[in-house]
Formats: sequence, structure tokens, C-alpha cells
Amino acid sequence: MAPSPFPIVTERLILRPFVDGDLDAMLAIYGREDVVRYLDWGPRSRDEIREWLGRIKKMTALTPRGEALRLAALLKETDALIGDFSVWRTSQEHLQGELGFVLHPDHQGNGYGLEAATVMLRMGFEHLGFHRIAAQCDARNAPSAALMERLGMRREAHLLQNMLIKGEWTDELLYAMLVDEWRARQ
Repeated sequence: MAPSPFPIVTERLILRPFVDGDLDAMLAIYGREDVVRYLDWGPRSRDEIREWLGRIKKMTALTPRGEALRLAALLKETDALIGDFSVWRTSQEHLQGELGFVLHPDHQGNGYGLEAATVMLRMGFEHLGFHRIAAQCDARNAPSAALMERLGMRREAHLLQNMLIKGEWTDELLYAMLVDEWRARQ
């Protein structure tokens, strides 16, 4: 059996699979209205997060057959969980994946999102073998769009009134990066 690739340690972060003990930290993130403002669901309750953790803590596959990788981002200095970063398969035939991320508002603007999302892109391209990784966000979510651009992702589309979020039609931005673009940046 191959040794576990976790935790992944960066300059300031530790990325590791989620565990049951992350419940309170995840509630502190996903229980906030400002965090889920641009998502298609509202703040989650403690029970909803407990059930959700049961599913996401299993998303640790780094093999060609593995469907998703979802990791908790913790500050190296304090071990505080500050974010949720993921990359998952959207097409096995076409070697396509998607990037997702949520960072606690108290920790935004410090480069943590860039640091963790870069690891997820590396995992998608170098370990899962994706040819293309896409990401999307509500067009009103300027920080998410800015992070995707800092990652070197290209904006491929601005879809008008593409999503119905909490009863309101909103625009969606689509970004992507190809493996050749990833390699050129390394």
C-alpha cells in the first residue's frame, strides 16, 4: 500500500482530509450567510454539516479512478481550519476536472486561497491527470473571480442570468486552465 500523501504542507498551510472533529470549524464557515451568499443553498445547520462531513471526509482519492479530492486548509501556525478546497472529475473520457474553494471571510485577502488552490490545481493536473480544469462563480463574487485570475485561469464565458440563486437570476463566470498552461506557469 502506498503511503498517504496527506498532510500536504505549504509555506503557511496544512491541507488534509476532513475529519469529524472539523464540525465546529465548518459550522463557523458554512453557517454564515455572507459565506453562502453566492451559493445555491443557505447557511447550514450543525446537523446538516455533520451529515455533509460524513460524505466529504471520504473524498481523498488521488488515483485515476478516484472521483474527488476535498481537503481542509488549516493555518500552520495555529492549526485553525480556515477553508475548504476541492478538485473533482467532471469527465473521465475527456480528462476534465473542476476546482472549488471556500475560505472563511476572516482569512480572505492574505493569499491563503491562492496557496491552497494552487495545490489543488497541481493535484488535478499532476496526480489525477486532468487535461483541463474549470471553475465557476456567481459574477457578483468578485473575490472568487479574482482568485481564479491570479491562479492563471482564463475567463471563458460570462453567462447572463444563468443561475437562479435564492430566487434571483444571476450571471455566472466560467474559468478554465489547460495542462499545457499549468506546465508553462511552473
